[in-house]
Amino acid sequence: MITIILTYRNRKLTILKRCLESLKMQSNDQFSVVLVDYGSEESFITALSELLEDYSFVSVIKCNLSGQLWNKSRAINIALKQIESPHVFVGDVDMIYHEDFVKKLHELSAKNEVTYFQVGFLDEQESSFDKAFLEYAVNFKSTHEATGMTLFKTEVLKSINAFDEFYHGWGSEDTDVHVRLQHAGFNVHFYDEDLLMLHQWHPKTYREVNDVTPFHSGLEAINAKYLQFTSQTKRTLANENFQWGHYDPNSVKELDKPKMSFQLTNEKSEIIGWIANILLHPIDTVIIATIKPHESYRSLKEKVKKQIGKKVVQCLDFQQLNDLLLETIITKLRHCYYQYSYNAKKEEISLIIKL
Repeated sequence: MITIILTYRNRKLTILKRCLESLKMQSNDQFSVVLVDYGSEESFITALSELLEDYSFVSVIKCNLSGQLWNKSRAINIALKQIESPHVFVGDVDMIYHEDFVKKLHELSAKNEVTYFQVGFLDEQESSFDKAFLEYAVNFKSTHEATGMTLFKTEVLKSINAFDEFYHGWGSEDTDVHVRLQHAGFNVHFYDEDLLMLHQWHPKTYREVNDVTPFHSGLEAINAKYLQFTSQTKRTLANENFQWGHYDPNSVKELDKPKMSFQLTNEKSEIIGWIANILLHPIDTVIIATIKPHESYRSLKEKVKKQIGKKVVQCLDFQQLNDLLLETIITKLRHCYYQYSYNAKKEEISLIIKL
C-alpha cells in the first residue's frame, strides 16, 4: 500500500475534482489518499466535504488554521505523522495523474531510492477541458530542477525529521527535503521516462486590496536564502527545536478565549519591548493584541519637528511591522497556534496567539 498526501487550502474545487477523478481511474488500486485541509475558509469547507463523498479512498485531516500563514511542510508532516504505509507520495491537488501512475509507484518503491517525477504543464485553455490523459496537449515539461512530486520510503523521510516547517508561503520546501536526503546519503532520482502527471493551470494567488489574511511578500526570497544555508552546511535534520507534524484542535479552540489583552501602537520602542517581554516570553496563556497607528504617526507636527532636527517619535511603517511580526512567528513561534490579520488599508493588525 502507498499513501498519497495532498495538501489543500481554498483551492478551486474543479481543479481538485480532476485530480481525484484521475486517481479514481487508476489501474492499481493499492493506494489511499490523505487530504490535509490546512485552514480553508468556511465557504470552501462545506463544498469540499460534499465533493469528497464521491471518493471513498480519500480521508481528510481538517486543520482549523485559516488565520495562519500557509505552511505546506507542516500540512504534509501532519499527515506523515499519522500514516503507517511503507511508502508515501507527496503530490499536489492541481495534478492530473496517468491511469498507470500508482502502478509505476509500486514498481519504483522496490528500489532503495527517492524518486521525483517529470510534470507536463497545461496552458489555461487546455486546463479547462475534461479529457483522457493522453488527449491533453502539453505546453511544456519540467526538468530535474523542479523537485516536487516525490515518492519516499516513509521511514527514510521520518529519519530526517520530515519536511522543514520553517518554510511558510510558497517555495523551496521540496528542494530542501531532497537536499537533506542527499546529505544523508540517499539517492534522489528524477523519473522522466514516461510522462505520468499533468499540471493544471491556475492563476497565481495575489493579495486582494481588502484581504486581511496573513501575508509576507518577502517569504519566497527568504526561503531561497534559507535553503542555500541548508545546502552549505550539509544539514540533514530539520525541526530540531520544534515538534514536527503536530496539530492540536483543542489548542485552536482556546484562541476563542484570550486571557490577556494588549492595545498597542506602531511606536518602534513599544513594539520591540512587547515582542521581547510578552511575545517571546513563555507565559502559557492566550493573548490578543491590536496594533493601531500612534497618534504622532504621519502627523504634520511630527514631520515639522523632524525637518528642524528635533526629537520625534519613531514609528514603524505598517508593512515593516507586519513583516517583523510574521518573521518572529516563523523563526521563534511557529509551534504556537495563532490567528493573524493585517488590514493594510486601515493600518491595523490583530494577533491572537497561545504562548
